[in-house]
Amino acid sequence: MHQKRIISLLPAATEIICALGLEGNLVGRSHECDFPKSIQHLPVCSDAKFISGANNAEIDAQVKEILTDTLSIYKIDEELIQSLKPDLIITQDQCKVCAVSEKDVENALSDLLSKDTQLISLSPNTLTDILREIKEVAIALDVEKNGEQLVEDLQERIDLVKHKLKFFPDKPTVAMIEWLSPLMIAGNWIPELVEIAGGTPVLAENGKHSPFVDWQQVYDANPDVIVIANCGFTIGRSLQEIDLLLNQPGWRDVEAVKNNRVYIADGNAYFNRSGPRIVDTIEILAEIITPKYLSFGYEGKGWIKFES
Repeated sequence: MHQKRIISLLPAATEIICALGLEGNLVGRSHECDFPKSIQHLPVCSDAKFISGANNAEIDAQVKEILTDTLSIYKIDEELIQSLKPDLIITQDQCKVCAVSEKDVENALSDLLSKDTQLISLSPNTLTDILREIKEVAIALDVEKNGEQLVEDLQERIDLVKHKLKFFPDKPTVAMIEWLSPLMIAGNWIPELVEIAGGTPVLAENGKHSPFVDWQQVYDANPDVIVIANCGFTIGRSLQEIDLLLNQPGWRDVEAVKNNRVYIADGNAYFNRSGPRIVDTIEILAEIITPKYLSFGYEGKGWIKFES
């Protein structure tokens, strides 16, 4: 039987494929696919048009400028993709900024690829969507049973957290910051993850895109907990720009700051990826929000407490 040759242009899809036991089928990846480490030798089929080393505000300005001229902030290596002869390309249709989109691929490759090349586009907005799409990818790759088992295992871990926190009395309010300049609160699946982990999300709704907010809204919400999980940023990268928050008027008056409950998490590896590690994200949030109840060993690598 012919093994499907897969190109993944989305980090979450790469993780899904590997978790389904099909890492050997991957023949190409995006410039952002970095997990598991064993896929990093694969040919890189895309690149960003903006300077990734810039700070929050500069990246935001560059993204907006590029999007006024084009539909995407990414470039696709058309010749490389054609030479790899993929049977299947996985991309996304959720965010123009997060990864190469379905439109990018269609526009770039419409005349180059075989008519038999299948294009799968993921666009989850909720945790349920993420689990469903894992199953759908498994079906498309002829490993339906692997998909069912993977989702069952992930659901067991989710249920464990829910069960442990069933009678957790407090439900502290949690501000999940996804970008520092301009300020964004994490939406999509993140509010639900906060609720599962024992918190009450503020300023964002489950299943809806991440909203831009001003500092006054965060100040008025006066959250008990603040988690900074910058989109695409590691903990160290977020720490470089933490002054954007520390310099806000009234920062020290916010409940989370007064009670030393400000945390920085690895947004790139966990919070922003709609793959199997989304359950790691729930476990990370549970450690942060309900430390007396749950510990999974992520502190120091998945998140740190910020000592201001």
